[in-house]
Amino acid sequence: MSTTLIERPAPAGATRPSLVPRRRTRVFALAEARWAAAATVAFLIALPLQLTGAPAWAWVPMYAIAYVTGGWEPGWAGLQALREKTLDVDLLMIVAAIGAAAIGQVMDGALLIVIFATSGALEALATARTQDSVRGLLDLAPATATRLLDDGGEETVATEALAVGDTILIRPGERVGADGRVLDGASEVDQATITGEPLPVAKQAGDEVFAGTLNGTGVLRVKVERDPADSVIARIVAMVEEASETKAPTQLFIEKVEQRYSLGMVAATLAVFLIPLAFGAAVTGSLLRAMTFMIVASPCAVVLATMPPLLSAIANAGRHGVLVKSAVVMERLGQVDAVALDKTGTLTEGTPRVTDIRPLAGSGLSEDELLALAAAAEHPSEHPLARAVVSAARERGLEIPAARDFTSAPGIGVTATVHGDAVAVGAPARLLNRAEDRLSALAAVVAEELEDSGRTAVLVERDSLPVGILGIADRLRPDAAATVAALTALTGSTPMLLTGDNPRAAARLAAEVGITDVRAGLLPQDKVTAVREQEKAGRRVLVIGDGVNDAPALAAAHTGIAMGRAGSDLALETADAVIVRDELATVPTVVALSRRARSFVVQNLVIASVFISGLVIWDLVGHLPLPLGVLGHEGSTVIVGLNGLRLLRDSAWKRAGAEAAT
Repeated sequence: MSTTLIERPAPAGATRPSLVPRRRTRVFALAEARWAAAATVAFLIALPLQLTGAPAWAWVPMYAIAYVTGGWEPGWAGLQALREKTLDVDLLMIVAAIGAAAIGQVMDGALLIVIFATSGALEALATARTQDSVRGLLDLAPATATRLLDDGGEETVATEALAVGDTILIRPGERVGADGRVLDGASEVDQATITGEPLPVAKQAGDEVFAGTLNGTGVLRVKVERDPADSVIARIVAMVEEASETKAPTQLFIEKVEQRYSLGMVAATLAVFLIPLAFGAAVTGSLLRAMTFMIVASPCAVVLATMPPLLSAIANAGRHGVLVKSAVVMERLGQVDAVALDKTGTLTEGTPRVTDIRPLAGSGLSEDELLALAAAAEHPSEHPLARAVVSAARERGLEIPAARDFTSAPGIGVTATVHGDAVAVGAPARLLNRAEDRLSALAAVVAEELEDSGRTAVLVERDSLPVGILGIADRLRPDAAATVAALTALTGSTPMLLTGDNPRAAARLAAEVGITDVRAGLLPQDKVTAVREQEKAGRRVLVIGDGVNDAPALAAAHTGIAMGRAGSDLALETADAVIVRDELATVPTVVALSRRARSFVVQNLVIASVFISGLVIWDLVGHLPLPLGVLGHEGSTVIVGLNGLRLLRDSAWKRAGAEAAT
């Protein structure tokens, strides 16, 4: 019941890929969910009526509704597979359910159908949502762009119509229409969607810009260097699609042997029925024996051996803020033996904060006075650095003076008049361009020291003289170091850091959390390359990220986890699991819980196989009474089900957390 995405040939002149589901669309997925819900409701109505001794006419019709509403889709899928000379577990489950009903075990068959219908509907919905999210990514690039003409005029054209060599105008607040290089102008561009950098990047003549990134307050003239169909944002879409299609088939352990088991069970059931007939046995007796064999050999206990531990682990993780999207994902989490982490928004909080306040000797200012002066000048600005400075002043309870004559120069900084003094706040490299004096030299030394430690240095001037330096950085999550240590212990190797941020900031943060393998300045395709290198070496990689730029790596990895609070829609839909509360420390715990669930699955499979083997041998060698066969079959089902439900308890989560911490 899996779904893949295929790419239709694009219409003439079109550049955006047109995605259609091979078997499912959102409409079909919603319809399938409604059928599964109807089957579940009918089953839940019938079960208590049967258990309380109500007459058969009250509950049998409800079971019949469950059979029809939940069974038609997997039954049809099984028949289609049969037409292709393939016997899958869908058809086997329907046959087993009908067989159970034929000998009076209506509830058993209905339960099987409800389990299969529900799991199929959940998979269909997840597939449809991921497809919609991939489509939505294309909307990051603007639909139109302003193209400059040779005669000095301008025209508005569709971004698909842009060609390499065209010159486009990017006004303040607009998204860049194509990948290119700045010819003229200066501004700051928010390119977090591409590189994951937490702060806007200053752009001037000669710098590269990417389609879909957001321009700041300046005006840019950009020469188009890539066809829109080959832009970085378009390549992200293509990489997510490719990774989704080429990723190894995600199957539960029991599904890997379903074909052989299905064929073997059908062949054995026919043999149990036909061989006695060939030796003159009565049809009724042979049929009863064959139906008994089908019941005791049906994989009910095997299915429940697999599902309850995994579903219980999913429910337990959900209560603790981790959304695991399927039983397959819960199983795969326990297999990981390598981890790759994003930096901004994953190991860090994703919000710049003031970390250092350095008044210069001779300025006569205290830390609070320097911060209040900078906050007054930055207060009217919407720049992320400005918000960080103002927030820091407010956190200290400082009074922020009023500012007049505010101006902002893209890529340089802001100026304003505060208490009659001309105050400038901005990049040291742009402001420290006067003749050298003692304060300027001191400011340059402090700024270099802060930048070498991975912080962004912000210079504060009063009346054209440097008075202090502020250090600003994205703050590390409190549980980041402990998480890295726990993941190292679980997988036996130190996680990698994959980031689009600058190498100095990446190296500083990696040193703080104990990561030695640092790969910085990466574009999305570079992250995918790093993941695939690990997988070629035989590693099963867990990728943890939050941004659009992380989505291709999340899709390509063995398992992907997204940070939920600030994660992009594409990352949340592409990832296999989501950390809803942004508690990074839950990652090693859920990995350890998955490993416990896998051990419970193995226990249950042993129990189920012992029961099934014993009952089958009894039926083949001797004469197994049908009631006793049903009792043994149901007993094994109950035992493995209850064993798996042990993972619902909070103690299971605490034990997994303790295992991850040791």
